[in-house]
Amino acid sequence: MLDHSTNLVFTAGDPRTYTPARGNLHNESDDMKTVAIYAVVLSVLSASPVWAHHSFAMFDNKQEKTVSGTIKELQWTNPHIWVQVINRDPATGKDVEWSIEGGSPNNLARKGWSRNSMKVGDKVVVTIHPLKNGENGGSLVKVTVNGQTLG
Repeated sequence: MLDHSTNLVFTAGDPRTYTPARGNLHNESDDMKTVAIYAVVLSVLSASPVWAHHSFAMFDNKQEKTVSGTIKELQWTNPHIWVQVINRDPATGKDVEWSIEGGSPNNLARKGWSRNSMKVGDKVVVTIHPLKNGENGGSLVKVTVNGQTLG
């Protein structure tokens, strides 16, 4: 069949269509390729660091433990802060280091914390969900620094 407005010849069963708004021949398989490309791009862009976030399964969230000691180090870094606390073990009388994972700096800042909220040498009392494996560490629940509880 001859389309006089465009001077294009179409035969019966031709999968191409003419779209006047586009002014070109259009093939449905081109649409599928475009959709596939967009799907791949969307998948790549949506694979953000949020999906890589780790689990808190290593902590015993049914237990709370209180650790009193002195700040050895505060690591104010993403994705979570870390607080190193030196605590005297009552059973041995020796100093023991605890590694305590806190929230994200952004979330803690919203609660009024800053990287200066705790300093090396500060006396702290921390409440944690301890590690399930019994090692000296845990997930921060609450902290009191020099007698002041942080938000």
